[in-house]
Amino acid sequence: MSAFGDTKAITPPDIRSCKGGTPLVCLTAYTTPVARLVDPHCDVVLVGDSVGMVLHGLPSTLGVTLEMMITHGQAVRRGIKQALMVVDLPFGSYEESPEQAFRNAARVMSETGCTAVKLEGGETMAETIGFLAARGVPVMAHVGLTPQAINAIGGYRVQGRGGDAERIRRDAIAVSEAGAFAVVLEKVPEALARRITGEVAAPTIGIGASAACDGQILVVDDMLGLFGDFRPKFVKRYAELGEAAAAAIASYAHEVKERQFPAAKHVFADAPKPADTDATKSGEAA
Repeated sequence: MSAFGDTKAITPPDIRSCKGGTPLVCLTAYTTPVARLVDPHCDVVLVGDSVGMVLHGLPSTLGVTLEMMITHGQAVRRGIKQALMVVDLPFGSYEESPEQAFRNAARVMSETGCTAVKLEGGETMAETIGFLAARGVPVMAHVGLTPQAINAIGGYRVQGRGGDAERIRRDAIAVSEAGAFAVVLEKVPEALARRITGEVAAPTIGIGASAACDGQILVVDDMLGLFGDFRPKFVKRYAELGEAAAAAIASYAHEVKERQFPAAKHVFADAPKPADTDATKSGEAA
């Protein structure tokens, strides 16, 4: 269940107020049906740029465009009633300057109806986060493993081990002090994530971090077993829907080839029966 007991729309100040309290529940969503499924259980629903890999078959998030994020954001908005909706700013849409970040964040918010945006980067993005926050754009920060920087950091490796821990710690402190209402900590050592959570004012949202974080987030397709290209250590599969879907599709294909489907109950007689209607129902082809 959500950390909030009622159905009013959750706001960034609500999220910030959960620091040290009941852990925040966060998942990604990219479509209206999935948004409707996760909304009753989540405090935050993130329209992540992971959509590029999960739904569009891209090798990384770097090819995701602002238009893609807006399109998926609009779809998710239609399925959200209570969770805080956050949309990722994609690579190249905010790094140039605070002004560029504001223009694109304002466009995303106005065209999707989201409440906040998320951007990657630590100390180098602190000025931009402060600029946005001062102009009414709530920002969720993202430090540690930042997927948009995989070419610079050498892949999807754990960040913050050994002497690198201080860099990640400084990044988290910088974005929190700049005004981020929450900070995602991705793929950092457990002890470091625990320490950062105790030091920064903003709630921390862990993904491959620590149970001590103020919340957790996973890619919904990962935790449902729908995305199988790779399986990070930090992902727990709560279902294997990909395998179930593959089996169902194979069964359908077999029945079609054997003329077992459609059966008599799936077709229409010349004379209408009481159960037949002229109205097209969901799932019926025109």
